[in-house]
Amino acid sequence: MMVRKAALTAAACVAALLAIHRNSAAPGRVSDRDLRRQLDIFVSAMDVVGRNYYRETEERDLAYGALKGMCAALDPHSQFMDEEIYREMKVETEGQFGGLGIEITIKEQFLTVVAPIEDTPAFKEGIKPGDRIVEIEGEPTNDLTLIEAVRKLRGPPGTVVRITVMRQGSADLIPFSITRANIQIQSVKDASLIAPGVGYIRLTQFQEHTGADLDRALRSLEKEGMRALVLDMRNNPGGLLQVAIEIAEKFIGDRRLIVYTKGRLESQSSEFKARSRATHPDLLLAVLVNKGSASGSEIVAGALQDWKRAVVVGNTTFGKGSVQSVLPLADGSALRLTTARYFTPGGRVIQKVGIEPDIPVEMTDEEEVKLLVKRRLEKMLADNPDAEDLDREREEIGQLVDVRDLPLERAVELLQGLLAYRRSEDGREGALAGGTPPSGG
Repeated sequence: MMVRKAALTAAACVAALLAIHRNSAAPGRVSDRDLRRQLDIFVSAMDVVGRNYYRETEERDLAYGALKGMCAALDPHSQFMDEEIYREMKVETEGQFGGLGIEITIKEQFLTVVAPIEDTPAFKEGIKPGDRIVEIEGEPTNDLTLIEAVRKLRGPPGTVVRITVMRQGSADLIPFSITRANIQIQSVKDASLIAPGVGYIRLTQFQEHTGADLDRALRSLEKEGMRALVLDMRNNPGGLLQVAIEIAEKFIGDRRLIVYTKGRLESQSSEFKARSRATHPDLLLAVLVNKGSASGSEIVAGALQDWKRAVVVGNTTFGKGSVQSVLPLADGSALRLTTARYFTPGGRVIQKVGIEPDIPVEMTDEEEVKLLVKRRLEKMLADNPDAEDLDREREEIGQLVDVRDLPLERAVELLQGLLAYRRSEDGREGALAGGTPPSGG
């Protein structure tokens, strides 16, 4: 009876996979005969396991395990979701679960932090871009899918999750105990004039209201005399694709291409263009990026770079540019498959490559951490100038007086030079007024 159940379960998997296969119009796909030949091997293997394994097995577990293994053989972002995980993914859970405030991915087979989001529990505890999470609650993460890892890291606000991190440059594993919280992010921060005519805005993430918040910040700075802008997207892990496109079109516009996707199927290939005229077509731009800049921030930086609308300064970005589609199966489970990749307007692939800066300015992890601490202390003291209980913070910031933001300094120098050039040319457009991207795919 057990063997018959295994065969039936396997047959159900075969039928589901054949249905997906027949609905696919991918060029170069294998024939049904070839696919059935390979699936016959799978059914035979399940039969052998059912007959010979030292203990009785659950047929569903074998089938689901095989599907997980199949997806794991593709790439780190393709995953099999059982009914419970798929149901959770479809249900809106915002506000019901707490998080740590990190964007994670699987890179080189490790669960890897893309970037901690500023002012979240993970950020305050010292989690860094590139940290590899090797344990969650004492359990190894090497066999976890991305979705399973997210489930383990989420939980009620106020509860604690224990993780262990492997960090480049550290010989020892680093343990963290982080209290979950409802993550509410201010995505547009620190809007100010930092030099005559030069504004500064930091984008920490792309959320629903980021575009409107950026508009308000730009208008305010322009009233103060801003004619050039440093757009800081360091440690910005991305967010909503449409919002990233909205940000880019403020500086590009005119129906120009922002990003496109390319997959094996025609339906998986799309172009995303600016939907309206640029609101700031002549604003001189420098964009700051680092290895914590990923996904949406890479799309924005790549588009501005290809259209020659900005000079990109800093470190090569993370390289997170693939598209996942969810394909339901007959039993209520689903496959989450990588079906396409993102490309810049000029045809550059983002996945695993990232965006290379026009002007590389390297900063070590230690330098970046000191800079973030200095920035946080400066804000704390500025918000509480008369506080008498911040002596320790004043002492700490005194120790960080020599910490410099070298990428920002380089960007400001560049923009000041371009402003001087514009003045000398008596109002003529400068080198960043927009152009034609290199030919792409």
